[in-house]
Amino acid sequence: MTVTSEAPIRNTPVDVRFTKAGTPLAVRYDERIWAVTEEPVHWFTRDSWWETRRSVPVGVGNVVDIEHWRVQVRVGGSDSPLRTFELRREPLTEQWLLEYITDI
Repeated sequence: MTVTSEAPIRNTPVDVRFTKAGTPLAVRYDERIWAVTEEPVHWFTRDSWWETRRSVPVGVGNVVDIEHWRVQVRVGGSDSPLRTFELRREPLTEQWLLEYITDI
């Protein structure tokens, strides 16, 4: 896979729609809806919260798990080229960020 010439700046905010089972169904990016076409890949990494936050209040929830999805997408309802989006969500936020786009 190679990075496309359209690759966004890291951490571009996007909207993600999920199925009832909790997997991504579509991503809104660049004023378009990108439909997920293949089985997405899901994983978590750990945040070094002690380096990025001065203190963590007791009972605030999970402050270390960074959620990631890698999804293959096309512009909804089209035969557009297949792309791979890598998405990330930081702890304690609901905002999804687009890390990068690659061509298949």
